Amino acid sequence: MPDTPVLYVLNGPNLNLLGVREPHIYGRETLADVQAICEAAAEGATVVFRQSNREGELIDWVQEARTNASALVINPAGYGHTSVSLLDALKALTIPVVECHLSNPAAREEFRRHSYVSLAATGVIAGFGAQSYELAVKAALRLARERASQPSR
Repeated sequence: MPDTPVLYVLNGPNLNLLGVREPHIYGRETLADVQAICEAAAEGATVVFRQSNREGELIDWVQEARTNASALVINPAGYGHTSVSLLDALKALTIPVVECHLSNPAAREEFRRHSYVSLAATGVIAGFGAQSYELAVKAALRLARERASQPSR
């Protein structure tokens, strides 16, 4: 891992509408607010923060993170419940992966209670609104730093 860790924070469909789409569920913070939270929580790590409504673009970024990132935080949004292709891309990673959700999917509709992404995630943080991202960033970077300090096998 480089001296300065690189953290990818990827956001799935409709997260560009944060602050206006169902604020009673997702909060009033905008995606720009979430980005600022992530950058502050990263404490000097390089943050690559992206959002896409297109599944293929998210998969391209996951594959890019495979060689460019120390860790990955992903809020797959609706793709978490539907995308085997995103799961397959995540399974190719050897870096820590933290799945992040603003709401608590386990307390919502039945179809939201299953996440393909969870099958490839090191851990899941959900239900704390925008603070979920802060917690996810801190966890992902801690895991990356611990991994980097381990002797090579």
